[in-house]
Amino acid sequence: MACLYFFYSAMNAGKTTSLLQTDHNYHEKGMSTLLFTYAMDTRYGPGMITSRIGLKKQAITFDEDFDFFCYVKGAKKVACVLVDEAQFLSKKQVDQLGDVVDLLNIPVLTYGLRTDFMGNDFDGSQRLLAIADILVELKTICHCGKKATMNMRIDENGNKVSCGEQIEIGGNEKYVSVCRKHFKNGKSKS
Repeated sequence: MACLYFFYSAMNAGKTTSLLQTDHNYHEKGMSTLLFTYAMDTRYGPGMITSRIGLKKQAITFDEDFDFFCYVKGAKKVACVLVDEAQFLSKKQVDQLGDVVDLLNIPVLTYGLRTDFMGNDFDGSQRLLAIADILVELKTICHCGKKATMNMRIDENGNKVSCGEQIEIGGNEKYVSVCRKHFKNGKSKS
């Protein structure tokens, strides 16, 4: 029986690495997958899913108008759908992925952040937390050694940024994973 999964965490917990390992496992068994990533993230090239440890693979890009159900329904022999940067999905797109599971009987594994740099929900993450069959928290640590649950946006000097657009694509130069205590006090380093 197919399920809708949501693997979530703060940044730097290995979400993309896990996605790429799952893709590899399917291909090693002779099964085909569909990989999707957010169109706005072009840091490593358009449609490129790239982990911080160097694994990478080309994917299909999605934007706010992309229809997952129609795309997957038209594809041939798909064993699994994998979605990176799932926080950027709309609620409607999460429901489409639910339809892929329920109507096409294809497992869908989504990977994303739970909250943004202000500690607020992303629409896609909020909907996935509400309707996913299986929720899996991937863990990472704060500079103090506690579990990191928050994503702190920082400026070039490592100071906490507390306002701005919800979506600003970036990596370690713009974001650090911290525990709730260090998120509240704005401390990005030990």
